[in-house]
Amino acid sequence: MSNLDQTVAAIQEQIIEEARRQYSETVVEHWLRPRNPYAMERPDGHAKITGPCGDTMEIFVRVRDGEVADASFLTDGCLTSIVSGSMAVATAIGKPLRDARAISQGDILAGLGGLPEESEHCALLAANTLQAALDAVQHPSSQSWKQLYRTEPRE
Repeated sequence: MSNLDQTVAAIQEQIIEEARRQYSETVVEHWLRPRNPYAMERPDGHAKITGPCGDTMEIFVRVRDGEVADASFLTDGCLTSIVSGSMAVATAIGKPLRDARAISQGDILAGLGGLPEESEHCALLAANTLQAALDAVQHPSSQSWKQLYRTEPRE
């Protein structure tokens, strides 16, 4: 390993250790290994919201038999936006729509083991975006025509 590689590895480890001092282990785990961070093709529901801090969150959901079969997210935000989006989709998958629609900022914060007060708005952004994506499933006319157009029949 070159000196540059060793220096980069040492800096990365310092950043991770600093995160472990500031956040719960669950937050660090979702930051290092976010759940489903991708744009889903042909979702049943999709929403994109920009929060007051300027971070944008997108959530995509696929529903089968009245249950969230799959969910994914994208964000251009910071560590706390990433972990909030990750926790939101991880919590929603496998839940009946009624239960997924009940996922709140508080549920995301509890699942993460909390966030600093100044970062709690990220959990609200994730919860609001999830709800909007689920609303789009129930009210597909609110989606853009590109989301509605499918090349194969719906299941």
